[in-house]
Amino acid sequence: MVYRSNRKSLKSNRKKLRNKSTSAEAELWKHLKGKQLKDRKFRRQHSINKYIVDFFCSEERLIIELDGDSHGHYHRTYEDIDRDNELEEMGYKVLRFENRFVFQDIERVKDEISKNFNS
Repeated sequence: MVYRSNRKSLKSNRKKLRNKSTSAEAELWKHLKGKQLKDRKFRRQHSINKYIVDFFCSEERLIIELDGDSHGHYHRTYEDIDRDNELEEMGYKVLRFENRFVFQDIERVKDEISKNFNS
C-alpha cells in the first residue's frame, strides 16, 4: 500500500497549523528543529495520508503528537486512539505528550523521544 506524504490538498491546512502552533508546539520545535535531537530531522505539521501530524521524523518513522488537557474530552481521546492505531498499522510509531510536560520537563520529553530511535 502506498502512503502519501504532504498531499497538495492539505498544504493550506498544514500552513495554517504551522502559523497558529500552540505554545507547547513552538517550545518543542525549538528542541527538534535543525537536527538538534541526536541528528534526526523533524518536520512540523506533516501530512500522512489524510492526517496532519504535529512532528514527524521520516528516518525513524516516528510521529510526535502534543495534546492539551484530555480530561473531559472523552470522544476526542477515542478519536486519537483510532487515528494512532491507523498510523501504526501503516508502520509508524506514535508518541503522545500532554502540552504541560513540554514546559514542566522538556529533557524527559526529549529523552522519551530519543528512546524510540532505532540506533
